[in-house]
Amino acid sequence: MSAKETLSRDYFETLYRSTEDPWDFATSEYEAEKYARSIAALGPTYATAFEIGCSIGVFTERLATRCSDLLAVDISERALERARERCAALPQVRFARAAFPHDDPAARFDLIACCEVAYYWSDADFALARDRIAADLAKGGDLLLVHWLPEVRDYVRSGDAVHEAFLADDRFASVHAYRAERYRLDLLRRT
Repeated sequence: MSAKETLSRDYFETLYRSTEDPWDFATSEYEAEKYARSIAALGPTYATAFEIGCSIGVFTERLATRCSDLLAVDISERALERARERCAALPQVRFARAAFPHDDPAARFDLIACCEVAYYWSDADFALARDRIAADLAKGGDLLLVHWLPEVRDYVRSGDAVHEAFLADDRFASVHAYRAERYRLDLLRRT
């Protein structure tokens, strides 16, 4: 696999086949703190929201408390099975298997959460994702970006590179920024 290619569905299916929670989303204190800070950065409520890369639904479950209608997607069917189980009691949450940005819901959202996923995309897919996010996000809508900062050999780009590219895009304006030792959080607004 070239470092320039988007990480494949097989990459993630293999990961979820080896363990139900590859990044310890459900049990990690680090993840719990990051999720709490992410939710705290958001507005009080959103009518429509889109979560790109929901994994096993741990953050989805928390995000749903702020959303009237939440579409959560992931490339891995194995991850989605667990996410559906976790969020079964949340009627406002819908799940779909999708490889964003190629599988785009082409809908308008008040919030898009793009967390821990944008560094998996090739340069071309990253550019397409930025364009699709800008098109799908309502004017004045919020974009939540949260990404791991330490270098990971398999990833196409760093977390900082993801955030800096969005911040340099005049379709988005910074609303809130936070940097921890191992992750970065930016809340942007669609201009």
